[in-house]
Amino acid sequence: MRHAARRHLRAEAVLSILDVDFVADPLGALFWREERLLVVADLHFEKGSAFAAKGVFLPPYDTAATLVSLAQLITYYEPRCVVALGDSFHDGAAGDRMSDADRSGVGGLQRGRDWIWIAGNHDRELPRGLSGEARNELAVGRMTFRHEPAAGAIGEIAGHLHPVARVAGHGGSVRRRSFVSDGARCVLPAFGAFAGGLNLHDSAFDPLFGGPARSFAILAHVMGRNAVYRVPHRLCLPD
Repeated sequence: MRHAARRHLRAEAVLSILDVDFVADPLGALFWREERLLVVADLHFEKGSAFAAKGVFLPPYDTAATLVSLAQLITYYEPRCVVALGDSFHDGAAGDRMSDADRSGVGGLQRGRDWIWIAGNHDRELPRGLSGEARNELAVGRMTFRHEPAAGAIGEIAGHLHPVARVAGHGGSVRRRSFVSDGARCVLPAFGAFAGGLNLHDSAFDPLFGGPARSFAILAHVMGRNAVYRVPHRLCLPD
């Protein structure tokens, strides 16, 4: 990495899936060093403009802000391939609402590397005029990359659920986006600037991680400002 001087700005955590080590980055991405593969989930480009069309006005800069964070990761890790795990676009018309500058920004990030768009429930088809390969899922070695996690899947890396963890802090608790893994699979946090989150105590996670009986094996990798913190599931709080 040519940008090793920036390494002190990040305290990365190692997240192992089937004994394969990934870097869990504080910005909310996984990086597989051996494959030079960068993975992000749930970018939700143009969520702000979708809400504005319904009369809910949010700052119209979510796509640009998400691209800035993604550019930081690409500059730092220099991946040969980026995999976006679905719901990269908030709806089927999001590509039409993207500004020329944001479209150009996506193209600039794609230059010189492979780019895989995994289909999500919000974006079954890739918007017109954008480069990259559209796939339903991607298999690399023992790993399968898809949008929606499936019960019983092993070696799966997915998004969709937007996991967050609530942990006790001084004088109260904090709620942060989080990776969640039991060593056999991982669900990534949403990467999009306006994406919400689902507490990992929610029953939606039970089919994936076996419910409360297996909570001892689940680790939340909680995103801080410049570090990722490993927190056992039993120390995470419900909302």
